[in-house]
Amino acid sequence: MTTPPQADHSARAHSFNAAAAQYAANRPSYPPALFDALEELTGRPLKGSRVVDVGAGTGLATARLHERGADVIAVEPGAAMAAEFRRTLPGVPVVRGNGNALPLADHGADLLTYAQSWHWTDPTLAVPEALRVLRPGGALALWWNTDAHDVPWIADSGRRIDRHFAGLNLSAEKRNFDARFADPTGNLDFVHHEIRWSRRVPLDTHLANLGSHSVFLTDTEERATAFFAEERRHLLAVFPDGLVEETYDVHLLLAPTPTT
Repeated sequence: MTTPPQADHSARAHSFNAAAAQYAANRPSYPPALFDALEELTGRPLKGSRVVDVGAGTGLATARLHERGADVIAVEPGAAMAAEFRRTLPGVPVVRGNGNALPLADHGADLLTYAQSWHWTDPTLAVPEALRVLRPGGALALWWNTDAHDVPWIADSGRRIDRHFAGLNLSAEKRNFDARFADPTGNLDFVHHEIRWSRRVPLDTHLANLGSHSVFLTDTEERATAFFAEERRHLLAVFPDGLVEETYDVHLLLAPTPTT
């Protein structure tokens, strides 16, 4: 099958608006242990904290922060994603914007969070914006759900995806979570915390989750359809009952801001 030209970073970043409902229905959420870690590493409870969730998408992380009692405002650049957010979380404010130019006042947030979204920013712009919006003694928290590639079937699936998108090296892209990646300027001092968790979902949900990623959203329909038909065959050999055990490692990077 002919490999089409790869979509650029901007096209991938904006691709989610075409699949907001699919994203909301099938993407995994985040485990309670992640939010326990946020409280432990920041030294303050989420309850009552002023939290800004940037690149909030359809609100998967925002909902968990809100449930923990945080006073959350969401920032989301995409119109369709923001509309889905408002449908599912009507009581939580969401404003249009992105991490490179936050539409927020100075020093008003205790915690600034980026769930699956920091890699869509320009850190040379987003780091100064984070420092501007956070109060002294606040914290910037970045996290990603990543596939656990030490699980054999996940590693096999990852290799098939890498072959499908030859040249992108997606497996390496998904494991780039060091401080140099997060802040090339070196202005922030990140700690790295990792949490493993899993969920059991129908095969259709797993494939729809996979299809909600930017590389597939910007693939051609013909190529994507052929890939998912073949992937379904591979996964039914591993999960004949049609229920897939997805295993994730959440990578959390957290950096406090100076107290003065």
